[in-house]
Amino acid sequence: MAELKFKRILLKLSGEALMGDKEYGIDSAVVNRYAEEIKSVKELGCQIGIVIGGGNIYRGVEDSTDGIDKV
Repeated sequence: MAELKFKRILLKLSGEALMGDKEYGIDSAVVNRYAEEIKSVKELGCQIGIVIGGGNIYRGVEDSTDGIDKV
């Protein structure tokens, strides 16, 4: 097995990428596909940090009067 270039990575998944063909929310089939890919990288010995975006969850909110800062 070849040596890994990086032993630790940070993976940022956009919320939009997790939507699949949906208009909003998260598609479980897409999440499962990403999970299998991430698992295969972990099995190589790489430590993985994951950040998941949430833009698709807040999309459509007209203003920040709900108390959530969209920045």
